Order: sequence, then structure tokens, then C-alpha cells
Amino acid sequence: MNLHEYQAKDVFRKYGIAVPAGHVAATPEEAVKAAEALGGPIWVVKAQVHAGGRGKAGGVKVVKDIAAVKAAAEAMLGQRLVTPQTGHDGLPIDKVYVETGSQIEREVYLSLTLNRDKGRIALIASSAGGMDIEEVAHHTPEKIVTVNVHPAAGLQPYQCRELAFALGFSGPQIASFQKIAQALYALYLEQDASLVEINPLIVTKGGDLLALDAKINIDDNALFRHKDLVAMRDRAQEDPAEAKAAEHELNYVSLDGDIACMVNGAGLAMATMDVIKLHGGAPANFLDVGGGATAERVTAAFQLILSNPKVTAILVNIFGGIVRCDLIAEGVITAVKNVGVQVPVVVRLEGTNAPQARELLARSGLTITPASDLTDAARKVVGLAGGNTGGVAGSAGAGKQK
Repeated sequence: MNLHEYQAKDVFRKYGIAVPAGHVAATPEEAVKAAEALGGPIWVVKAQVHAGGRGKAGGVKVVKDIAAVKAAAEAMLGQRLVTPQTGHDGLPIDKVYVETGSQIEREVYLSLTLNRDKGRIALIASSAGGMDIEEVAHHTPEKIVTVNVHPAAGLQPYQCRELAFALGFSGPQIASFQKIAQALYALYLEQDASLVEINPLIVTKGGDLLALDAKINIDDNALFRHKDLVAMRDRAQEDPAEAKAAEHELNYVSLDGDIACMVNGAGLAMATMDVIKLHGGAPANFLDVGGGATAERVTAAFQLILSNPKVTAILVNIFGGIVRCDLIAEGVITAVKNVGVQVPVVVRLEGTNAPQARELLARSGLTITPASDLTDAARKVVGLAGGNTGGVAGSAGAGKQK
């Protein structure tokens, strides 16, 4: 779960991390009141969306009078901001954050995330902070410095000093940087974050360190421990299908293809998508129904993947270990009947009670294409997707597909 900038900065304040003064606004009038309350002479109006790259996309405006604050808010609110991280449709701007302008001497980058290779939390810093940190990582990776934190020892002062020296800090700035880094580490652990980022962390003209931006991503698996953070969730910023999937405890990610996949197990789901690509198709989604799939969950999964108008065929690939294949087959039959599936459905079932499952599908009277293995399934679904004209999977009276 992602937080908006204004929400993340509220969390930063609780951990003693200095941020510019600011107020959130949902209307141009509220933006004007926020600017008046902050005082001038410079304000920054920022679109609140769950994506980076806002500045280059026109989602951050530096203004020098109240009329310009209102104009900037009017231009943003109610629009959709498109950045390299949002896709073509962009994300809705329902709120703006009006912030006091800062006198910037220089910008650096600082973040905490999990280093999966090391199995440790990584504190990452760069002297090349700002909007193009991704370009820095790609073209000049030597400008990025990382320390990995031992879980038993925690973030050590010497590691903070190591990064501070690498960033060119000296004197009191070293102590200020260490305070910020250790506060971020405490936040990361206590709030069950998957990412905490400041980009940029600025050095002001007066030599102070200030978090000019703030990003916090929370591990969804830990949200039951953080009801205060759950209350901050903005569903309008999330993919509607992915949000609906979460309600049914389905792991779903929208993709750009036209072949919908319903699989149990993340590894098998990834392999299924790879094999579809290998045989010339394009997956429309990642969908893991989990080890405890039920008829109700399978029905919900079908409804979910069919909400995508680009879907021209469906591949169900289930390995029955924890879950019995005959139960999955019953779920598929129920879903095809109740949901009114109008595209080809290819089913590959293997594992516990697989023969009984195949028999159920054969006797269902539905146009469900069986597959003997994953390669066979991928070939069939790619072929059916390419030649689909609609209306081939919904009625019990139709003949079996070849």
C-alpha cells in the first residue's frame, strides 16, 4: 500500500524528520487558504498521486502569488497525471499539497528498501538526487552508495557516517544526516515498510537538511497491524481490478496482453505467462488464486479477468496439491455458467483428483478446451485467442473446441 506525499510527510514529522510546512487541499479555494495560512513569498503546488516523475509531467508548480496558487490547483484538480510510472491512462488528481517554498543549495537521494540478494535492509544514497535518480542508476551507478544493515545489529552510526562522507557532508550536517537515517530506519521497521524514500533530501541555503519529498510504501501483509495507515488508503489511486482482487484475497496484476491467466501459485503463474509469451501470445494479467482456491474464489477470479475488455481467451492452469482438482473443475464449471463467459477457455489440471476433474469438465456440456500439459495449454490458448470471434464458451449446447 502506498501513501501520498502529504501522508508520508505526516509520518516523517512523527519520527522527527524535518519537512517543509504544508497543507493538503481538495479544491482551489482550499489551496488558497492553505497558501495564506503558510505565508509567502513562494509556494509549491504538488499533485498528489501514487507515482514519481510528477515534476516533468507538470504535477509540481512553483508559484509566487496567491492567484497563481489558485490557478495551479485549478489546472491540476480533476485531471489525470501521466508520468512514466502511471501508464498511458495516468492517475486521478483529487488533492494537491500546498507547501512553503525552500531555498535549495543542493539535492541528494536517500532511501531504505530490502536487498533481496543479501536478505538485509539496504540504506541507499546518492549525491545526484532529484527527479532523474533512475537515470543515475542506469548511466552512472558509481554515484549510488549502499550499506546493508545487519538485522541483529541494526543501522550503526559508522554506516551513517560512511554515507554522509560519500554525500559530501561535513560538520553539523553529518550529525543531522545520521539523525535522519536512523529515524528512517526506525520508521521502516516499526511501520512494516517495503520502501521509504526521500528524493530529494535537500541542503538549504542555511545548511540545514530537509526532506523535500517523501515516499512510503507499506507491506500489504502487515496492514492488519496498522489500522491508522489503512485509513489513509486511497483506492482511487489503485487499479480497480487489483483492488477488487484484494477483496477476494486474490493476487492480481493487470498486464497489456489479451490472454487471461488463472493459476494457483506465484511461481506457476510466472511460468505460465512465460510459456504463453514463448508461443506467441501476450498475458492479460497475473492472477494467483492461492492454494486454498474454492468455487466462490474461482468465480470471483473469472469475473475479475473478464472485466478486462481486451481479453480474448482464458487459460486456467492449476496444480492440485493443497487444493483438489475436482473442486477447481466444479468452480470453473460454475463460473462459466454463472458469469456467462463468451471467450474460449483452456483448462489444464494436474495433481490431486485430476482424472475426476477432467471427467467433470468433459461431462459439463460446456465449450471448455482441455490441455494435457502446460505447453499444450499455451499452444491451444494462443491459437484460440488469435481466431476468437466471441461467443464460444458460454452455452452448454455448443460443441467441443478442437
